[in-house]
Amino acid sequence: MGGFFGAVTTGRSVVLDVFFGTDYHSHLGTNSAGLTFWDKEKGFSKELHNITNTPFRTKFENDLYKFRGSCGIGCISDTDPQPMLVKSQLGVYAIMTIGIINNAAELIDSIFKKDHNQFMVMSSGKVNSTELVAALINQEESFAEGIKNAQKAIDGSMSIVIMTSKGELIAARDAMGRTPVHIGRREDGQCVSFESFAYTKLGYESYKELGPGEIVKLTATECKQLAAPGDKMKICAFLWSYYGYPNSDYEGVNVELMRYHNGERMAQDEIDRGTLPDVDYVAGVPDSGVPHAIGYSTRSRKTFARPFVKYTPTWPRSFMPNDQSVRNQVAKMKQLPVDRLIRGKKLLFVDDSIVRGTQLRETVEFLYESGAKEVHMRSACPPIMYSCKYLNFSRGNSDMDLLARRMIQELEGAEGQKHIAEYADSTTRRGQCLLSAICEKMGFDSLGYQSLDGLLDSIGLDREKVCTYCWTGKE
Repeated sequence: MGGFFGAVTTGRSVVLDVFFGTDYHSHLGTNSAGLTFWDKEKGFSKELHNITNTPFRTKFENDLYKFRGSCGIGCISDTDPQPMLVKSQLGVYAIMTIGIINNAAELIDSIFKKDHNQFMVMSSGKVNSTELVAALINQEESFAEGIKNAQKAIDGSMSIVIMTSKGELIAARDAMGRTPVHIGRREDGQCVSFESFAYTKLGYESYKELGPGEIVKLTATECKQLAAPGDKMKICAFLWSYYGYPNSDYEGVNVELMRYHNGERMAQDEIDRGTLPDVDYVAGVPDSGVPHAIGYSTRSRKTFARPFVKYTPTWPRSFMPNDQSVRNQVAKMKQLPVDRLIRGKKLLFVDDSIVRGTQLRETVEFLYESGAKEVHMRSACPPIMYSCKYLNFSRGNSDMDLLARRMIQELEGAEGQKHIAEYADSTTRRGQCLLSAICEKMGFDSLGYQSLDGLLDSIGLDREKVCTYCWTGKE
């Protein structure tokens, strides 16, 4: 995934606004980050840093004295380094993007055939996605038409923010609205942000949320629409169940409240089916599983507790050692048990999702090693059956990287892959077989997934406006 923030004012420096606004997106990316500013006298200034093992703030705080300007943008990325500076017939501009390009190779070939001589490549040998988007934009005579051209050509998803050499911002939400773009406003300026909460502490108030495919130009005093929003939307459901920060709002729906409702719905469904287990405590798998568990605990009237906590002061979320054995050891060292809440206790954990299952297996082993009597697991969303085509979540070399699909293959081979929808429904025979197989594989005493109906009801939007591809495989 990734996140971005940008601001433009009537003359006041935006350096601290963009620094803190970008930092508030650190939960969305752990790979690279960048800040770019425009000043009437100095022009553009830029810094990029790798944040794989160091938080954004500590990487960039020493750069702040270098920057000045009344317009600036910043990006946290899980993929390519950005923002990038570009020079074309549209002028010099900075650009940052959030999304996925599935047909990058085809687009690069088509650009080579037209008028582009070369692309810079990263150490992986791949072209930076943001540079490719810029090349598509540069094929047209205006930023608005160029953005439309890029979004039409891209198979995937792409939200875009541009900072021009006039000290203006141009923001575009991806064509199907899979990721959010918010506009904030204060007396002396405006901002654009992925997260709605990122600007409120900086004195901005929410002005509008862009619609699917909508493009706007921001100056310090005006938000001018360059392209109207489209009629169809497919916003990512994982923004609520996993990605979003607790105080984030998307399409008017708060993340924390949605998670409470989701956990309540899960517990109520189990009560109605008579499958609610007798446990001592309900707990959440830190961190995003916790509010789902609070809702589950409230409705089930089972005591909420925190049988283990993560030690993060010296092992931040972004610390990802290259050596796999070291990474495994770090994961274990971060999990600290509360002995009196585990030893001899029957525990039910709620996680935001179960994707590949690797870390979850280690967590269950850790709980049993700490003396747990029973460990029951609940997933706050349905079993993930398809790798995401539109964002970075659950992307892998194949769908067989996903725990549910691997288990289906073990159970029934190629024949089972013809009955994925049935396996995803825990009320069916195949659905029950999947639950039993995963329990045996992972060491759970019981397993339950939130239903797709339950998840969508908890979000509360028109179902046709929410993307559920990773569960159903339907566009």
